[in-house]
Amino acid sequence: MTDLKGKTALVTGASRGIGRASALALAKRGAQVLVHYGQAANEAEAVVAEIRKSGGRADAIGADLGAPDGPHQLATRVRGIVGDRLDILVANAGIAKSAVIEETTVEDFDRLFAVNVRAPFFLVQQLLPILHEGSSAVLVSSLAAHAVVGTLPAYAATKGAIDTLVKHFAAALGARGVRVNAVAPGVVGTEMSSFTKTDAGRDYTLGMQSLKRIAEPDDIADAVAFLASPDARWITGDTIHVDGGSKL
Repeated sequence: MTDLKGKTALVTGASRGIGRASALALAKRGAQVLVHYGQAANEAEAVVAEIRKSGGRADAIGADLGAPDGPHQLATRVRGIVGDRLDILVANAGIAKSAVIEETTVEDFDRLFAVNVRAPFFLVQQLLPILHEGSSAVLVSSLAAHAVVGTLPAYAATKGAIDTLVKHFAAALGARGVRVNAVAPGVVGTEMSSFTKTDAGRDYTLGMQSLKRIAEPDDIADAVAFLASPDARWITGDTIHVDGGSKL
């Protein structure tokens, strides 16, 4: 697959999970990929090595997206590598915390919104000068934005905010020819959803899905790559549910 040959892409939180799979999927299709990490530098370098081993182009790039100036620093570093053209942004980096309302602290709440909402907002803002006609931004939402899944009220609120931002970004950037969409995964067998490794967690997940298996990061990454590609050229402002038919 080379439908993204010659394109440049940034994937945040790309050292593991859905971000890693998305970086590999974009590279497989021909894109030059910037593999962002927060703290997992070794894991990010391993993703870069895997891409290069397959003949692709990739670089690891670090930034703390929880810091107020994190998106600004990342955008500066991105421009230092790709210059004045970024074709694809995948804003995947995110954190989750399971807690009932009574146990949610202000610090936890603020951290969730800083990483999950503030960071992608200002990253888009700071990258606007190098997003051009034909560029595509894909943000990562969640099943939790539109259905109750576990005890995740604060996290779910951040993903509801992403769904809203997608529409506003798409409306604002459409005149530039920039598309903005989101994918909303259900439960995926990643480190963030380690409960799927238990029998109870697996039974719970399969019980709410139409398709009876645990999703893998590649299942989500292929949808991300589709939205980033010219095949999705007439899709913008939408959140695509990639959840195996969860909570129907």
